[in-house]
Amino acid sequence: MAFEKTPGWLDWYAGPSKPRFQVPPGAVDAHCHVFGPGDTFPFAPERKYTPCDASKQQLYDLRDHLGFARNVVVQATCHGADNRAMVDALVHSGGKARGIATVRRDVADADLHAMHAAGVRGVRFNFLKRLVDFTPKDELLEIAGRIARLGWHIVIYFESVDLPELWDFFTALPTTVVVDHMGRPDVAKPIDGPEFALFVEFMARHPNVWSKVSCPERLSVSGPPALNGEQNAYRDVIPFARRIVETFPDRVLWGTDWPHPNLKGHMPDDGLLVDFIPHIATTPDLRQKLLVDNPMRLYWPDETGE
Repeated sequence: MAFEKTPGWLDWYAGPSKPRFQVPPGAVDAHCHVFGPGDTFPFAPERKYTPCDASKQQLYDLRDHLGFARNVVVQATCHGADNRAMVDALVHSGGKARGIATVRRDVADADLHAMHAAGVRGVRFNFLKRLVDFTPKDELLEIAGRIARLGWHIVIYFESVDLPELWDFFTALPTTVVVDHMGRPDVAKPIDGPEFALFVEFMARHPNVWSKVSCPERLSVSGPPALNGEQNAYRDVIPFARRIVETFPDRVLWGTDWPHPNLKGHMPDDGLLVDFIPHIATTPDLRQKLLVDNPMRLYWPDETGE
């Protein structure tokens, strides 16, 4: 089936640089996606965008180029609750990938168990209205209770301004909760301002909450080196991500977000995104936790003895 990309869609950067920063052995890219290919895994009729194709083999070629050992593949909203493309990527990864699914209330237990066998270890609840239609919270809580029995966790995607109204719902979830991209803070605001302070308090008060310190290309106002003329890419995001890494070193993850859906303005060089890491995890111990120990503990506990 042929799909026409959403006008203005930016294709992923096909010639990423080789990072100067060498990730530690066993490093995990804990947030990435696959799109289609559309002629094999059609996009969902209710999707809010139609992307370019971004196949499992292209993802794993990037993994090897950047020096990572494993991936966590997050279900893309363009595929809705049809998880076949994501599961296919897991099945063909040789055990080097885990997955985060999107499911609805009517998902059968047999389907959940089949996804678990393939490597799925969580579900994603998306609260960005521009990407998905609203799902009633009682339905999400029902799903949460079912996947908790499998030992899965929940990934939540929201914007920082919405945290106050979502706080009670998030704290009612019966699993480990992983926040995408630090809750998308407004990095033009002070790091010690009330908005980001509330997110830090949220993590401090709830030890089951983790955060991905990913996607500086989405959060930055200053932009990458080619746009800001400075050596450090996305410099305005660094203090926010570093604060989370240093305050909660055992509950942080990092990922490329390849192939970077719905970006406006520029498509990042994934090699430069890897070079962002030592600016937010400033010691070898912090980098080991961020890139190896934490994702292994969450996604491959059988290999860590936990």
